[in-house]
Amino acid sequence: MPLSTPHPTISQALINTHQRIDGACQLSMRSAKEVMLLAVSKTKPLGDVIEAYECGQRHFGENYLQDALEKIDHNPHSDIVWHFIGAIQSNKTKTIAAKFDWVHTLDRQKVALRLSQHRPSHLPPLNVLIQVNISNEANKSGVALDQLDALVEQVSQIPNLLLRGLMCIPAAGQTEQVQRDAFNKMTIARDQLQHSYPRIKELSMGMSGDLTNAIACGSTMVRIGTDIFGARSTSTP
Repeated sequence: MPLSTPHPTISQALINTHQRIDGACQLSMRSAKEVMLLAVSKTKPLGDVIEAYECGQRHFGENYLQDALEKIDHNPHSDIVWHFIGAIQSNKTKTIAAKFDWVHTLDRQKVALRLSQHRPSHLPPLNVLIQVNISNEANKSGVALDQLDALVEQVSQIPNLLLRGLMCIPAAGQTEQVQRDAFNKMTIARDQLQHSYPRIKELSMGMSGDLTNAIACGSTMVRIGTDIFGARSTSTP
């Protein structure tokens, strides 16, 4: 039985990931400065976040609120930028609005209104991305593409929120062409919205397995967890 390859240190993993981003950008004739690395630290301990921080990483993504709060409240660095990338339950909006800098998974007006209501007045507007169910999966969150314009219009008028772009998670197990088709639909939707909403610039799409395709299709934020921190815990909060 072959021995498994040990996961590299977080420092080396970040170097490797940035090299993948750089390579994908070169293939696509884009500047690596156009693509932000979001380190997905869900289920990982605060020590891993601090280790990544000491290597220069500043943006961290969390899916599970209780797990995230332990890190947000106890980390010693005030310049970490926290992104909520999990499903949003209405009863968690108060805490999310108070503790995070970005939300990637907004998909309905009710949640947008609650995030706005609970955003503390001493903080800048909450940066939000609308999640699009780009593959029309019945079991996946996100607004349908044909309903996106209506939600954008609603969210753009809500105070205390700054609508910055779109996010998606394409269906898993698809061919590379199907994957690219989904990413390209997102880019087209973003570009069309920009005519009326110039602040909509970001595309949060691409993870460890599809980073290259996402960047080729215009991603500005890639969400990388396993490649940086190793396999996540099997138990979730």
